[in-house]
Amino acid sequence: MGAVKILLGIVCFVVVGRSWGIDRNIIGDDSTYQNKNYGGDHVAVQNRKNIIAIAKKEIGVQESMENSSPRIDEYNAYVGFKKVAWCASFVSWCHWQAGYPQPKTAWSPALFPAKRLAKNPMAGMVFGIYFNDLKRIGHAGIVEKVRNDWIFSIEGNTSLTGSREGTGVYRRMRHVRSIHHFADWVKK
Repeated sequence: MGAVKILLGIVCFVVVGRSWGIDRNIIGDDSTYQNKNYGGDHVAVQNRKNIIAIAKKEIGVQESMENSSPRIDEYNAYVGFKKVAWCASFVSWCHWQAGYPQPKTAWSPALFPAKRLAKNPMAGMVFGIYFNDLKRIGHAGIVEKVRNDWIFSIEGNTSLTGSREGTGVYRRMRHVRSIHHFADWVKK
């Protein structure tokens, strides 16, 4: 019995420990913002950093009533709506603040057109989570950094527990297997 517990402990340590190893994308290095397949030029790297810097400044924004506060109303107004679920509006607004007129949508599935899809996540990309009950992507956010099989994100209309109908802008950590699509709005 004791040997089985020890063996199970070792197996758990190995499985969990894989995510503690050397990063695929070294944090702080420009490789976090680029890879050989998607826009490795200096301008793209700087633009990804700008999107993240803008999103970081919004952490802590909270709803004062459902899907509304002065700042959240700005996110939704940018995409032409009032008091709607605003994760995609937040993503669109951050890109607009960084000088990108697109994406411009409050509909999270619209953030993932085929020509923008990316296989490997990078900082500054958009991610989408698929919900079986909706039969579509129902939540989106911005990848802040990638560490092994984990993405660290900045998301609007979420909560500390990761809800898609949250109350604010939060940092989250999600496993890449929980992500349905990544989209790159910086690449040309």
